[in-house]
Amino acid sequence: MTQPGGPQANGGADVDTTNPPHSTFENQSTPKTNTNVTNMASHCHDEHSGHDHHGHDHSGGGGHDHSDDVTPALQKYLYQQIDFDKITTLNEVAPDSGTAIVKKGWEKRLDPQPELESDADEQLLMYIPFAGQVKLHNIMIRSSPSSCAPLTLKLFINRDDLDFSSASDLSPTQTLELSQTSDIQEMPLKRVLWNTTRSVTLFFEDNHSRGEEDVTRLSFLGFQGEFMKLSREPVNFLYEAAANPSDHKPIVGASNMMSGGIGGGKHGDGM
Repeated sequence: MTQPGGPQANGGADVDTTNPPHSTFENQSTPKTNTNVTNMASHCHDEHSGHDHHGHDHSGGGGHDHSDDVTPALQKYLYQQIDFDKITTLNEVAPDSGTAIVKKGWEKRLDPQPELESDADEQLLMYIPFAGQVKLHNIMIRSSPSSCAPLTLKLFINRDDLDFSSASDLSPTQTLELSQTSDIQEMPLKRVLWNTTRSVTLFFEDNHSRGEEDVTRLSFLGFQGEFMKLSREPVNFLYEAAANPSDHKPIVGASNMMSGGIGGGKHGDGM
């Protein structure tokens, strides 16, 4: 069974792959066949679409201007430091839609598309690797005011071996509770826990419907922190198998010191 970011390790639990709802990449884009789920997804989408812009016009007209929000948010904004090619998302309807909402970037944070939507149920599992080591400070998320907005977000540091079963069973590095809003949520992290981050796995465990809706949606995901580029310079060591006397110059007076002991005196001096 393929896991986010790498092969199964000691943290992952065995899962029945004969008919799993969302635990493998092979079936994460399989169309839904449950009519009730499809109807709920349509209802959630309609509700979400009506609140995409929070009542504001972002097309450059006379609506609210968010340009003044850019400079503060871009401070320590981690974007180029993300390894986009290795991002994986489980239980997404459209392939690579999880990667797309991370690639969207801050300038397009309010665009309704692309959007990440869960498939078989309300849970999503995302693995985000960085190109080096980072000190992670904040996670920024945009969802919606509908019941499809994610509620519980469990975060795991440096785990590329998780599936839905292990993410449910293991203690997360940190747990966040998200709001039901279309505004950008800037969620501060406990920095002492995230000073050596090479990857973060996000487990969206449920949504605000509390079991009534099987679809979770979000349209933007970003990170703030400090990037520390890992040094890949090789360290060379020289080892001597045997000392060659001709390669070493004698120390003047060393023979006298050896014969006289520490301080150069002879045994018996002063006795």
